[in-house]
Amino acid sequence: MDAQFTTLGAIIGLAIAIVLIIKKVQPAYSLIFGALIGGLIGGGGLDTTVSTMVSGAGSMMSSVLRILTSGILAGALIKTGSAEKIAETIVEKLGEKRAVAAIAVATMIICAVGVFVDISVITVAPIALAIGKRAGLSRSGILVAMIGGGKAGNIISPNPNTIAVSEAFEQPLTSVMARNIIPGLCALAMAIILASILVKKEGEEIQASDLEGAGDKELPGFLPAILGPAVVIIMLALRPIAGIAIDPLIALPVGGAVSTIATGKVKHFIEYTEFGLTKVIGVSILLIGTGTIAGIIKASALQ
Repeated sequence: MDAQFTTLGAIIGLAIAIVLIIKKVQPAYSLIFGALIGGLIGGGGLDTTVSTMVSGAGSMMSSVLRILTSGILAGALIKTGSAEKIAETIVEKLGEKRAVAAIAVATMIICAVGVFVDISVITVAPIALAIGKRAGLSRSGILVAMIGGGKAGNIISPNPNTIAVSEAFEQPLTSVMARNIIPGLCALAMAIILASILVKKEGEEIQASDLEGAGDKELPGFLPAILGPAVVIIMLALRPIAGIAIDPLIALPVGGAVSTIATGKVKHFIEYTEFGLTKVIGVSILLIGTGTIAGIIKASALQ
């Protein structure tokens, strides 16, 4: 098909969107505005530009639906205490001598099973601060271990990035996740190396006051905590193993439901889904905005 918009218009639209995002304009609006200006400059006319933007946004709906349902799993893992229990167990098993690796691995695994990086860091932070206090580690070293481990897990996890890539390149989500394991482990190793360099930084030792407000709360056992994510992984793995295709749209909420049942919190299921939705709605809206600029780019020679 012949390009409806010029390459120059698409490039200008994309550049405008990027500049606006850098200037702290709401990203979804930045992308929509960039798409509109790019389409008009690209010679599409107002009607053609708007219809192409709408079509592009529509192409993102399958990814958006999967991301929205991932909020059910994320909400369940966070609110039942499962994510915190997984982190606590990993840190305990690896011990204080391997504190940096334990913190990074704990955050990585929580992210890898579908929890977002910021929530994973918040979940691991009280445990990381406590072990860091005992081991005499610096704040900056612990922070790098958590963020680096989280990003390493994010590379692998069924998050908006991997879901969007799976959709765009028509690849099974499990295949995309599996191919990202090696890059994820490389990122984990680098995070541990950088954090190990920073943990002995003087003047940043963790104080007793840093641990205030981390209060104790009842957490589920490790097996109930890990059951929900395990069910999701097994369901997604059925495609390459047995040829049974179970879409993430089904697997992710089922994992969330299993998590609430296994931890005895099923009566709070609706509350947890509402919480999970608040964690994914932003990126869902962002993807819709991304679809508008993607529509203009696809209708030009830029792609």
